[in-house]
Amino acid sequence: MSHLGRPDGNKVEKYSLKPVCSEVSKLLGKEVTFLSDCVGPDVINACSNPAPGSVFLLENLRFHVEEEGKGVSLSGDKTKATADQIKAFSESLTKLGDVYVNDAFGTAHRAHASMVGCQLPQKACGFLMNKELTYFAKALENPERPFLAILGGAKVSDKIQLINNMLDKVNELIIGGGMAYTFLKQIHNMNIGASLFDAPGAEIVQKVMETAKAKHVAIHLPVDFVTADKFAEDANTGTATIESGIPDGWMGLDIGPKTIEEFRKVISRAKTIVWNGPMGVFEMDKFAAGTKAAMDAVVEATKNGATTIIGGGDTATCCAKWNTEDKVSHVSTGGGASLELLEGKQLPGVVALTDAH
Repeated sequence: MSHLGRPDGNKVEKYSLKPVCSEVSKLLGKEVTFLSDCVGPDVINACSNPAPGSVFLLENLRFHVEEEGKGVSLSGDKTKATADQIKAFSESLTKLGDVYVNDAFGTAHRAHASMVGCQLPQKACGFLMNKELTYFAKALENPERPFLAILGGAKVSDKIQLINNMLDKVNELIIGGGMAYTFLKQIHNMNIGASLFDAPGAEIVQKVMETAKAKHVAIHLPVDFVTADKFAEDANTGTATIESGIPDGWMGLDIGPKTIEEFRKVISRAKTIVWNGPMGVFEMDKFAAGTKAAMDAVVEATKNGATTIIGGGDTATCCAKWNTEDKVSHVSTGGGASLELLEGKQLPGVVALTDAH
């Protein structure tokens, strides 16, 4: 059983798992029977006494509002499943098998019915889930040091739980991407022009710096920048430093060459690296050099024996873009799930496996 897309609790043909059936069949080298629903008497009957070795693929779990608990009707109205409806949906899924295996790490941070509702006596994680949890546990619980976290992304306030949790664990912390400008404005009173500024995040910058100092964590921020006069591929570009500032109407969209070299040195001495968030607007070639250089440095560190973990989302997209997925230790398949693990949270889908009898 699985889901595809966000049909919001409606049967939407383009999100049907039927086309997946033939691909799964090819991969397994055997016939896979597609069932046109995931719950209900017909599905229960089909799964009740199958021939040994039978494989069934259920229709998209998210065609039912009970899977996520809420959705949006085809007419645009918000919909919500009652607790009783979710319970009945979970019980119907539970009737389909004897053993529950969860290999959906990318959804493990969601307390959806298929993640937490299958009350079977035997539960296990699949191979991918096991690999994800093993790598993150190694980094977060018993890292080889120096331990470096590389954090990018737009807003400090979105990453504050991540930053706080990392400060308890790492030796060094690189902060790049959009949120670096909020740090630089607060710490150095730098003129950041039209660069991203996160006002709520700005209020916690000083506390972050004080905590880092108290815990002997070295924080590395950019010292120079690639700037643009607009947020577009055809923008005019320039350069700036902390001292010069970024002119009004211009914005920093990537780190500059001095920062690239500084960050490369930091990355090269790390033995464990967790990376979440790009260094610049890598989607535009003019502003991709900083993220690409960091990626090259992480690949080099991996070759030299470091354990390197890419935390899903945009950073995983960078790996695909530059074909480095097999050149780092682990690329996480779950952006949201990996972020919550790095923030120190428990994942409902994993807790549900732990609660097995």
